[in-house]
Amino acid sequence: MNKETRELVAKVPQVTFLFWILKILATTLGETAGDAVTMSWLGETSPEAKGTGYLIGTGIFGVIFIVAVLVQIRARKFHPFLFWLTIVATTTVGTTLADYCTRSLGIGYTGGSTILLLCVIASLLIWRWATGSISIETVSTPKVEIFYWVTIMFSQTLGTALGDWVADTNEIGYLGAAGIFIGLLLLILLAYYLTSFSRAILFWAAFILTRPLGATLGDFFDKPLAEGGLALSRYTASLTLVAVMIALIVIFPQKPASKAH
Repeated sequence: MNKETRELVAKVPQVTFLFWILKILATTLGETAGDAVTMSWLGETSPEAKGTGYLIGTGIFGVIFIVAVLVQIRARKFHPFLFWLTIVATTTVGTTLADYCTRSLGIGYTGGSTILLLCVIASLLIWRWATGSISIETVSTPKVEIFYWVTIMFSQTLGTALGDWVADTNEIGYLGAAGIFIGLLLLILLAYYLTSFSRAILFWAAFILTRPLGATLGDFFDKPLAEGGLALSRYTASLTLVAVMIALIVIFPQKPASKAH
């Protein structure tokens, strides 16, 4: 691996326990922040305004996502705050886009989740076909970085739809849905340690499943008591999550990745 490739790979953090904690916090933040903009701010005038709120919110967060990805691609080395800002941008745009598709367009959770799952699979297959691998070790050129972030954006959107689908349509509540996704993540962990199954596929499976876990936790924090939530302010929950993420990034410095996980 030449020097230029090492520098590019170094823009991706090592996949450690801290990585997954920050990922779950980021996805939870994506849910609360996305809802704060589309439902509390843009959709506060009337129920009908929420549809417009989802669309405008998707546009706002979409611009932030594109700018963050471009800056990330142009960066010469790994910057923890830039990387996690980009991750949060994918979670917020994923939240608003999923809500717009499943609620405003009338596709429903089943239809929305199916379409988004196909998008994730297609993104991974095209990435694999174009580069020969979907491992984070291959994130070494702008072309591959685009595949990486597009796949992440689709996975975050899918995760939002899955979280809402499981929590809302099966009457198990947000904590029950969170328990299901935690159980699935534990199965992936067992597969990682007990089998020789593809590490790249296990990584992406876990990456996708942490999004609905964060979505259900975010909904649990800010939904009304009558709907099984804690009725916390979306703004307060979002700011708290931001503070916790910043503290973890500062207290526990992350190292750039140097090999596949």
